[in-house]
Amino acid sequence: MQPSQKNKFGRVDLEVTAFGFGTAPVGNIFREIDETTSDAMFQRSWDEGIRFYDTAPMYGHGLSELRTGYSLRWKNREDFVLASKVGRVLTPARKADIDYAPWTNAGRFHMEFDYSYDGTMRSFEDSLQRMGLEHIDILFIHDIDRFTRGDAQPEVFETAMDSCYKALNDLRDQGLVKAIGVGVNEWEVCHAALERNDFDCFLLAGRYTLLEQEALDKFLPLCEERGAAVVVGGGFNSGILATGAIEGAKYNYAPAPAEILQKVSQIEAVCKEYDVPLPAAALQFVVAHPAIPSFIAGTRTTDQLNQNLAWFSHPIPAEFWQALKAKGLLRDDAPTP
Repeated sequence: MQPSQKNKFGRVDLEVTAFGFGTAPVGNIFREIDETTSDAMFQRSWDEGIRFYDTAPMYGHGLSELRTGYSLRWKNREDFVLASKVGRVLTPARKADIDYAPWTNAGRFHMEFDYSYDGTMRSFEDSLQRMGLEHIDILFIHDIDRFTRGDAQPEVFETAMDSCYKALNDLRDQGLVKAIGVGVNEWEVCHAALERNDFDCFLLAGRYTLLEQEALDKFLPLCEERGAAVVVGGGFNSGILATGAIEGAKYNYAPAPAEILQKVSQIEAVCKEYDVPLPAAALQFVVAHPAIPSFIAGTRTTDQLNQNLAWFSHPIPAEFWQALKAKGLLRDDAPTP
């Protein structure tokens, strides 16, 4: 599959490229990226035909949205699809008073969770102002999962499904956004949200990958039934599907446990047999599912971006996927390219 291939975005009147540009890294997560490098990645992605960009107020306390707007502002707005998120409100603050972790030298804004109706509307309007763009196509309710909210998650979920959803539904009804959804780290939360409300789409991080296919049980079938699109991020499970089963490999942002290292080693053996790079298999597997029109990847350099684009289009024989299933390394019901 070519990264620039256009796919229908579920039931919505949108098409997105199979490869999407994720902007968390340009928000200076963990370490700083300079302005020149940030813009160079945007322009390189554009030159390769990428037309789907995903950002959020949370990424770098507004910095990601500022950089997204800077790099895309002079493009024809109808030529690309733009997603952002709600659930946090930013207020100006002195740099010395801001707790930036895990971001570095980020935007001069204090950040607070806010899933109220008014907070959602303010978040939407502020995002437009930061980016300097006339409209946002897709809005996700951000981080209403247990991974982020812990014991407060049930209460947060209720507020989001009531007040936040009402605001997003109003924006959709008014034609101010084309699609509304939820962006989290757990498919179970997405599934509960879709059972509860009329969502168009989801952004699921790290929970449908070469290593994890539990989303096939209930969530992805319901998405197909409802015409809801699923965008997948974190297709490398935070590292190990890019690095392989090396010492110190990361899985879900922590050192990979022994059973994960063993499974990845077994997948790598099949990759070697068929001359398939492990990261290429990881990227291409995700978008083979009919409910998943795009994979969002974030990179720190143009070299990383170029490598991801190359992996995305690397030829993979059908026998490779058959071998993974035959060895019990991939679910039999998992769609493959």
